[in-house]
Amino acid sequence: MKRARQSPPPLIEGIQSCTGRRGTYNQFKLLALVVTFWCYCLFHATRKPPSVVKSVLKGDRNFSSGDAADNDTTLNYGWAPFNGPNGQLLLGQVDLAFLAAYAAGMFTVGHMGDRTDLRVFLAVGMLGSGIFCCLFGMAYLWDIHSMWYFITMMVIAGVFQSTGWPSVVAIMGNWYGKGKRGLVMGIWNAHTSLGNILGTVVAAACLRYGWGYAFILPGMLISLLGLVVFAVLVVQPSDIGLGGSYEPVKSADLVYDADDEKDRAEAESSESVGFMQAWAIPGVSSFAFCLFFSKLIAYTFLYWLPYYIKSTPIEGRLLSAKQAGDLSTLFDVGGVAGGIMAGHLSDKSGASALVSTSFTLASVPILYMYRYYGNVSFVVNVVLMMACGFCVNGPYALITTAVSADLGTHESLAGNAKALATVTAIIDGMGSIGAAIGPMLTGYISERGGFDGVFIMLYIAALSAGLLLVRLCIKELQTMKADRKLGMRVSSGVQLASKAAQAVV
Repeated sequence: MKRARQSPPPLIEGIQSCTGRRGTYNQFKLLALVVTFWCYCLFHATRKPPSVVKSVLKGDRNFSSGDAADNDTTLNYGWAPFNGPNGQLLLGQVDLAFLAAYAAGMFTVGHMGDRTDLRVFLAVGMLGSGIFCCLFGMAYLWDIHSMWYFITMMVIAGVFQSTGWPSVVAIMGNWYGKGKRGLVMGIWNAHTSLGNILGTVVAAACLRYGWGYAFILPGMLISLLGLVVFAVLVVQPSDIGLGGSYEPVKSADLVYDADDEKDRAEAESSESVGFMQAWAIPGVSSFAFCLFFSKLIAYTFLYWLPYYIKSTPIEGRLLSAKQAGDLSTLFDVGGVAGGIMAGHLSDKSGASALVSTSFTLASVPILYMYRYYGNVSFVVNVVLMMACGFCVNGPYALITTAVSADLGTHESLAGNAKALATVTAIIDGMGSIGAAIGPMLTGYISERGGFDGVFIMLYIAALSAGLLLVRLCIKELQTMKADRKLGMRVSSGVQLASKAAQAVV
């Protein structure tokens, strides 16, 4: 079915009615980029509080056995049920509840997003995410210690969160069309790392007032932005009469180039595709399973890095929960650089599989060095942590943005651009399954064998991610070789023609 033209956002419609003026195509294109950037920034910000409060919920020791000093007020007694003997395992189960619900939602919401008003769809997802993030934190104020309460809040929050990624990628695809967009998407994808940093800093700052506020404040922020999205976000140009198949507009009324017009016409005249048809697009399955392992690594760091830092001495001393949270943000600083570099290299080479594989394989020795040499000094820890973020986030950012958008408008679909949300949901849905498994296994493995076993899991995941793209890498190398030969023949032909012309003269 074809997505019908939607009504303009109420605030935009009100401004146009009052002023009698309409913005240009490029103005709304920039607005879509900025709004979707901050949307997903806050989606990720609301995922960070669990990692920041883990050490607070677990406590310094197992106090359930009654071995703590009665009058010691400096110790963190944790929060039941997480301060018991299986605390880390229970924390891993909370992560699993959220991420499993998120992954399950991804396989359905993308298909729904291709058939609904994405502005309303995204706004509802943000409001729901914010409400249930706040409700999780309210357990602190309401003195709730029920594991079922925490699991329920995380499951519902995960479902609402799954609306975010397919929606923002589809909206970006509507406005930014096809072609070499790895660098643009790499810069735009900095919202993931910026959201992680923002969520970590805000949550860590709230710990002084009580761990519940680490959830309540980010939840309020994303809910407020959800209202802004409903008021101003324009999903596609035709929604406000800017060309496309619904309302042809004279070129004098717009500010855009010919490529933009071609992309809009293709994007808005096409039909939605089925779930299985999207799976059959060449490259979707390979990148989907690669992202499974890439997100397993990324989300293990997302949910457990502050806890790992707090429990691992650096230069012989342990950090506080706030210090560990603040230090962990440097992983995402490296991630921003990695995402931008991966996008740039993909644009330059046209070989996204080769770029992704190079990053994932390079992450193996970096992860090893971080585990065994990160405690030597703060400088070494910072450098290696940022290097881990660079290598881990590079393929993650590339696959979830530029690769997903390119596959969603693959030539096998004969110009159909309506598969964007469906393809994005499939790829990120598989990645989200890995994201659910990684933190859950981390809780189980670290509880029983420490973090050495966790890092072995990460090494295996990185190798697997790279190996899954080997076949695509070979094809890309063959294509690059053929293009180089063709370029040499063309250059040779031009030189011969030039010599012939000079001889005639």
